[in-house]
Amino acid sequence: MNVLSYLIPISLILGGVGLAAFVWSLRSRQYDDPEGDSRRILSDEFDDKPKED
Repeated sequence: MNVLSYLIPISLILGGVGLAAFVWSLRSRQYDDPEGDSRRILSDEFDDKPKED
């Protein structure tokens, strides 16, 4: 039973870290255009210039 007093807080902390990483990835716009990226990777056109905002 003493093990649970260690495992429960550790699991809550790790869950919070995972949630914080997910929220950070949402706020840094990591998931903006997955549809466009999947189409660009199959395109035969080569674009050596960086994408402009």
